[in-house]
Amino acid sequence: MHTRAIIFIATALLIVGFVFSGTASAHNVSKRDASFVESNRGSAIAPFMYLGAKHMVTGYDHLAFLIGVIFFLYKLKDIVIYVSLFTVGHSITLLAGVLGGIHANTYIIDAIIGFSVVYKAFDNMNGFSRFFGFEPNIKLAVLIFGLFHGFGLSTKLQELDLAKNGLVTNILSFNVGVEIGQGLALTAVLIALSLWRTHSGYLRHAFATNTALMTGGFILTGYQIAGYYLAG
Repeated sequence: MHTRAIIFIATALLIVGFVFSGTASAHNVSKRDASFVESNRGSAIAPFMYLGAKHMVTGYDHLAFLIGVIFFLYKLKDIVIYVSLFTVGHSITLLAGVLGGIHANTYIIDAIIGFSVVYKAFDNMNGFSRFFGFEPNIKLAVLIFGLFHGFGLSTKLQELDLAKNGLVTNILSFNVGVEIGQGLALTAVLIALSLWRTHSGYLRHAFATNTALMTGGFILTGYQIAGYYLAG
């Protein structure tokens, strides 16, 4: 299969995933998973780790943002630094939101998450230097957006009737699962990117690929903004 065909198939799947993944948000918890979480009483380390990993592997918004983050990172050291910043931010707000009872409007948080994809894709297209004449602090941006990504999931979990017994253990296990899922997903992405980078079409199609990422981010952001006003 030609490189161009692979690009179009991947980007099409990404956009379809944004539009048709429930309510266009990868944070939604399925009825089956919600039923288990609400009926659970006590510590359940393995099941919550599984749910956390499942959330990340199927999280279109997380993966789209992280693809944007590592798109032009070639050194493993740099990838580890940026992904670690995202992980720290994601973990802080996931734990603080659920355990600390910090609430926020789900639509607004998910709209910001969608915007994070737009932001990183725009940066990959040299948009900031080209149109505004400056380069943003991407490390800081990844950390800040990581906070919103973690908060997005915590707002969904707060909608469930979580038992107090074993809550801390279960949420910590869930967070560990999220990081495991993130590692698995990123490994697959890195393998795909590494193979793609061996072809001359990588840089030639980079702009188009990031345009597709940005389009997906706009779709998610617009969907959530519309949901916010319709819900009001």
